[in-house]
Parts: sequence; structure tokens; C-alpha cells
Amino acid sequence: MNRLRKLASYGQSYWMDDLSRDLLRTGDLPRQIRDKGLRGITSNPAIFGQAIGGSTAYDEQIANGARSGRTAVQIYEELTCQDIRDACDALLPVYQETGGVDGFVSLEVSPLLARDTAGSIAEGAHLATLVGRPNLMIKIPGTAEGVPAAEELLFRGINVNITLLFSIESYQAVAEGWFRALERRQAAGRPLNNVASVASFFVSRIDTLVDQLLGHRIRPDGGSALEPHPKSLQGKVAVANAKLAYAAFRRMAGSDRWKALEAAGARPQRLLWASTGTKNPAYSDVMYVEPLIGAHTVNTMPAATAAAFDDHGKPGKTLTRAVPQARQVLKDLKALGIDLKRVTWQLENEGIQKFIEPYDKLLASIEAKRRSLAGQ
Repeated sequence: MNRLRKLASYGQSYWMDDLSRDLLRTGDLPRQIRDKGLRGITSNPAIFGQAIGGSTAYDEQIANGARSGRTAVQIYEELTCQDIRDACDALLPVYQETGGVDGFVSLEVSPLLARDTAGSIAEGAHLATLVGRPNLMIKIPGTAEGVPAAEELLFRGINVNITLLFSIESYQAVAEGWFRALERRQAAGRPLNNVASVASFFVSRIDTLVDQLLGHRIRPDGGSALEPHPKSLQGKVAVANAKLAYAAFRRMAGSDRWKALEAAGARPQRLLWASTGTKNPAYSDVMYVEPLIGAHTVNTMPAATAAAFDDHGKPGKTLTRAVPQARQVLKDLKALGIDLKRVTWQLENEGIQKFIEPYDKLLASIEAKRRSLAGQ
């Protein structure tokens, strides 16, 4: 059994953080499903920006849209929904074989709606109708405005991937919204076993920012007057934060409130580890996979990270190990004067902006092609 496939024996699903028309046309996606145990796909505006902007595979569809008088936004919807629809079809056997646990493909609402509850609900419902596949997940940022939007979509029976979670507090707010959506469905006499959700908890970006802040506390000679030495925490905070988020998940899964929903047919809202590619070349290329393996979780990996883990990763039940040490890491971080709540607040806002920029750039590129092709 290869290493990626072996993750399933520990209760974790391997999803891919990548999607393009080239991936769909070359046959690589079916190979990943068949040989590597791929069980889902996530996408975002940055991924589509790279796919559409860096390929001619979309030009014919853009030209057809241009000749039909469609706007750049309408063409963008058509391009992305076509890829998502095709990916859903490729993963439908996984969805069916797992009884609706896996086989999902995620499509994000416009990043311009991250602070707009009503707009997110309307666009999420619109995209779900456009794609028209049972194994679609609509991605909604886990902002204060996104949480009620996700709840409403889930209540309506639309699967939701709540993304851009950095703090345990934000994750707990998302989990509470999941509980409320299920309780509302139950009260309305609707089934609970046909709606699914994941909470996407971001990992590596935390270390990227925290390592910088820790570096500010180290003298040019490598020393520091602070205890513990700031260098001792570098590369450790993101995994510690994720382990404590999983501990929160386990507490909620053991609650009477959840057990009542589970008895009525509900499935857990799984934690999904996102941003699991290693940014610092000095660190292990599987450092955000190996320590975060456990039941009811997903790891959505960039292609390079998946290849690295498949080559030399060490599968094992690791998520529940070293939890007291994880708590100590966050205590030590606070002792050094670094407020993790401020860090995660900054990362949430930066994350939104990192999706807005490629989204705007892609729409501008489509508009330029649209004008050129319409003129022809």
C-alpha cells in the first residue's frame, strides 16, 4: 500500500489542492484516484487564476462566451463551473463508494463577498445550481459574516467547505454554526445524513508569520534575553495550534448535543488541514502532514507535498500525540509577547486579500481576451 493510500487506514482522507482543465484532460486525475487514493479536490481563485491564465485550454470557451455577449464574470463562472462539474463526475464513484463521506470538489464564492453574508448565501446557492452535482462543496470563508452564510446554505442542504480558519476560536464558531444548521434541519423534518461539511484549518501560513515575529526577538549574534529562546518555537506553532483545534473537535464530538444529532443520522464536520505545503526550505517537506494524521480529518495537499509524502512520508496516528506539549508551545509564545489571536486575525485578512488579487487579475485577463475575441 502506498503512503497516500495508507492515510485512509488512520481515518484521514487525501485531497488535492489543485485543479485545471489540463489535469482533467490528460488523465492524471483518474490516475490519482485509482493509484494514489485521491478522495477530493479543493479549488480557489488563486488556483483558477494559474489554471486559466497559464493555459490555452480555455480560449475556445472564452471566445464562445465573448461572441455570445457574456461578461467577464459570466465567462469566469462558466469556465470554473465546467471544470468543477467534470471533477465532480470523475470523483462521483468515490462519493458513491464512501456513502457520501468523500468524493467532494470545492468551489469558492467570490472573495469579494468575504464580509457579505447575504451575498455569500445568494452566490453559494447560485453556484450550487449551476454545477448541479451532489458531490459539490461550496467554499465560504470562516469570517464573522461567513459563518451565518455557511449555516444557511447547510440548512438548505448545500454542502459547505468553511475555509480560511486560523484560530481555534474561529473554528469553534464554525462548528457551532454546523450544529445549528443540523438542529434547524432536524426541527424542519429534513434528513441529516445527506449534507456534508468540512472546516478548513490553515497551517503553514501561521509558521510563516510567527517565525518572522520570533526572529525579531533574536539578537544578531543569535542570543536572546527572553525565555524560552525564540528560536526554540520556530516551526512549531502551526502544528501545535492544529493539534489543539483537533482536541476541540474531539470534545465537541463527545458532547451529548452531538450524540443526539449523530443518532439522527448526522456525520461529523471533519477538520481539513489546508495550506500544508512547506514554505521554509529549511523545514521538512512533509512537516504539515506527518504530525496531523487522525480520524475524521482531511489533508488537502499541493502536488509537490503529496509527491513528497508518497515518496518518504511516515503514516501513523499522530494527531493525538504530544497535545500537552502543544499547549506549552502556545503558552511559551504568549510569554514571548506574541498574541496568537492578533496573528490569526491578520492572517484571515491577508488570506482574503490573497484570493481577491488573483481573482481581480483573472477577471481583467478574461475581459481583455473577451474584448479581443469579440472584435474578431
